[in-house]
Amino acid sequence: MTNVPRGTKDLRKDNRFFYATFHQEGTNKEVHTCKGVFPFGNLRPTEDWKSPARDGNPPPAAGSARQLCPPKNGQRSWVLARRDGPIRRSLALCSFRPLTRRRCGGGGGGGGGGRTRKRSLGGSSGASRDAGTGLSEARAALGLALYLLALRTLVQLSLQQLVLRGAAGHHGEFDALQARDYLEHITSIGPRTTGSPENEILTVHYLLEQIKLIEVQSNRLHKISVDVQRPTGSFSIDFLGGFTSYYDNITNVVVKLEPRDGAQHAVLANCHFDSVANSPGASDDAVSCSVMLEVLRVLSTSSEALHHAVIFLFNGAEENVLQASHGFITQHPWASLIRAFINLEAAGVGGKELVFQTGPENPWLVQAYVSAAKHPFASVVAQEVFQSGIIPSDTDFRIYRDFGNIPGIDLAFIENGYIYHTKYDTADRILTDSIQRAGDNILAVLKHLATSDMLAAASKYRHGNMVFFDVLGLFVIAYPSRIGSIINYMVVMGVILYLGKKLLQSKHKTGNYKKDFLCGLGITLISWFTSLVTVLIIAVFISLIGQSLSWYNHFYVSVCLYGTATVAKIIFIHTLAKRFYYMNVSDQYLGEVFFDISLFVHCCFLVTLTYQGLCSAFISAVWVAFPLLTKLCVHKDFKQHGAQGKFIAFYLLGMFIPYLYALYLIWAVFEMFTPILGRSGSEIPPDVVLASILAGCTMILSSYFINFIYLAKSTKKTMLTLTLVCAITFLLVCSGTFFPYSSNPANPKPKRVFLQHMTRTFHDLEGNAVKRDSGIWINGFDYTGMSHITPHIPEINDSIRAHCEENAPLCGFPWYLPVHFLIRKNWYLPAPEVSPRNPAHFRLISKEQTPWDSIKLTFEATGPSHMSFYVRAHKGSTLSQWSLGNGTPVTSKGGDYFVFYSHGLQASAWQFWIEVQVSEEHPEGMVTVAIAAHYLSGEDKRSPQLDALKERFPDWTFPSAWVCTYDLFVF
Repeated sequence: MTNVPRGTKDLRKDNRFFYATFHQEGTNKEVHTCKGVFPFGNLRPTEDWKSPARDGNPPPAAGSARQLCPPKNGQRSWVLARRDGPIRRSLALCSFRPLTRRRCGGGGGGGGGGRTRKRSLGGSSGASRDAGTGLSEARAALGLALYLLALRTLVQLSLQQLVLRGAAGHHGEFDALQARDYLEHITSIGPRTTGSPENEILTVHYLLEQIKLIEVQSNRLHKISVDVQRPTGSFSIDFLGGFTSYYDNITNVVVKLEPRDGAQHAVLANCHFDSVANSPGASDDAVSCSVMLEVLRVLSTSSEALHHAVIFLFNGAEENVLQASHGFITQHPWASLIRAFINLEAAGVGGKELVFQTGPENPWLVQAYVSAAKHPFASVVAQEVFQSGIIPSDTDFRIYRDFGNIPGIDLAFIENGYIYHTKYDTADRILTDSIQRAGDNILAVLKHLATSDMLAAASKYRHGNMVFFDVLGLFVIAYPSRIGSIINYMVVMGVILYLGKKLLQSKHKTGNYKKDFLCGLGITLISWFTSLVTVLIIAVFISLIGQSLSWYNHFYVSVCLYGTATVAKIIFIHTLAKRFYYMNVSDQYLGEVFFDISLFVHCCFLVTLTYQGLCSAFISAVWVAFPLLTKLCVHKDFKQHGAQGKFIAFYLLGMFIPYLYALYLIWAVFEMFTPILGRSGSEIPPDVVLASILAGCTMILSSYFINFIYLAKSTKKTMLTLTLVCAITFLLVCSGTFFPYSSNPANPKPKRVFLQHMTRTFHDLEGNAVKRDSGIWINGFDYTGMSHITPHIPEINDSIRAHCEENAPLCGFPWYLPVHFLIRKNWYLPAPEVSPRNPAHFRLISKEQTPWDSIKLTFEATGPSHMSFYVRAHKGSTLSQWSLGNGTPVTSKGGDYFVFYSHGLQASAWQFWIEVQVSEEHPEGMVTVAIAAHYLSGEDKRSPQLDALKERFPDWTFPSAWVCTYDLFVF
């Protein structure tokens, strides 16, 4: 008897098994029928080869042929050696005993036992086998796309559900319609810059009037006290590279609601009623003040007694970089009562208000929010991202934390940041449901804190951080970070046990699993790296040809351009590996290996984030625990039947929670960052940033689907489709088809431009004016500069690019804030001089030698409500101290000193001094100072030339314009 099967007619198969009939040589006598399981994922090679094929071909090397089952207990074996051509020309290795329940290749939980030749059957039979065992490419791609689309739809539905439907406005409940009435009255006043009559008189008068009406309606259980504070002070802050702030006679309206017998402790609610110039400031932050007025009304009319006081601070100088909150918390007598605070802010217009900062520490505050909030929306991820400094913004939370040492909760509207700080930030764009949900939450949390015993003993519950996150806005999960670390390491131990069992098994059982795992890990990292490089190359090219922000008005463009490129490159790299490196390995085995690799990578992230003490590590824990449990549940079915429908359904079901929450977070990331990239300055290529974020998100979302590349029969059509979409989008972007901005009244996305009509005067050491010029200084707040403006206003072109005055602080320009390092491209259009009716005056009062051999210079300045003071010490001189902040000068980026000054109404002259330590004298003097006066309100903010230029800007822009003067002196 020879060991040769005969005839293709004797090979048959169904979806799960194949059957090979063996005959005695030279006869038709059937000797044995061998049954094998597709797709051979659990088989392992053997070296027990018998006789060669009768056609004279030598037996194949051990492990190089597809086999059914190794010999066992001395049983004879049949040989099927690989050979191209019909199956009748092939050899097989098969046990005489039919396969029933015994698994081929032993256990190992998916170890190397599946590393057998992928194409043991040549020619047409190999194709037939692939057709029967591989996943259909079209079905797999369409199924995954529909799966992600369904999850995205669920996320969108949860975001649109602002409040649970029900009656509102009943006694004791927050009434959004009443709050909207407050909002419309405040915004009807117009822009409310600090120091303007609109802010200091009209808005303050309206607030006091409404508070008086509320006091009249209040329950006799409560007592309402009102105070109008006008603080003066100074502080330094490391925001925007570092600068010092000085304020004089600004306005705070403070209301204290307390039990009739008084209270020893209080919780603070903070909003600000001022706005940036040229914006009605509905979302930032008039709506928060309207919510607080309504909360004050509801609490004051309640028949439920409060245990502690609630202080409502309506501050009038937040947009002046947090000045009013500093004045309150450092100077107001009620500040000493405060044990916790809630700050209401905005980084967008409407939608849900996000809890994006808590603490520091004081986990009881998070628990209070979790217990009380009716419509929770909170994430520790947002907190850690915001506090990292990535987002160029700050809130009063910092002041209360750093200067008051008070813990709190920071909330902000984050949707539609495209119109934040623009003329489009109007009351009608804020949905009533947004006001209702914010009011419900603030009212419930304040009531909870004002009746809580923990508020009085807050210091006892101070220590510890919290992991917290909401689940689609339905409820919040919160637990101490130390518990989170324990959970994270328990998940890590589960992965170690799962992978360790495979990696530590003998090679006889696992074959080449270790090698395949390490090589697969390298291939995965290479695919991610090359995909990132690919999208960055595309982004850099798009930036160089002047087509940045093409996705700003059409976000889907970024997905079609950068998202498809990332996915296509990942699939391409893995397809190459499958075809040329893993060509002799079964698909099922590879699918299992690459699942393990994805699990390992996420486990590494989990260990790293946990070790760094980041509460956001819970995301990685979710992305490790649920996939691992899913794998353990579907492992048996996968082994027996391969990647069939049942396996895929259970696999996707197991991935539901991690993928749903990932998409939920990804929405928040793009909702925040996409609008910010339209106002991030001229130095940061926004396409590079967005491409990097999209690539990172795509890598995360694709990680547990990489195994499908190996389980699918082919990826050609998928790669072709993705490449085609990317290429078409790329050509359309390069041709300028997608315009970045929009003036659509329903959904505007304007380009931001600052126009400052200024007159500059430069003085020498003797006080003589050596240079004087005037023009309109133009700053675009995004990377495209003036390229889209020039066709509409031809004189604004690169021939009038502003040049830096090297010897002047901050290049000799009147920067309102120290953002010079973010905006290095600006334009200077010559124009007539400006003549404000309230000109700024700056003079040296005294110059004296101190006993410690420094020079003390005392200055006096008068002018409009907003001024900027700049200092540059010359070579051989240093600024040792001054009368501002805490006395220690703080440099901005670049080494110059920046002081932001503002005042309310009827402010006195600003007097201050600086001390200069001179190590060696120079003929050019020891220090250069400059002062810029900004006219942001009233008639002085306008000029005929400025108005005429502003009118010429297209309607898809938002030009914010004012008049300013700049005077430089040398001492």
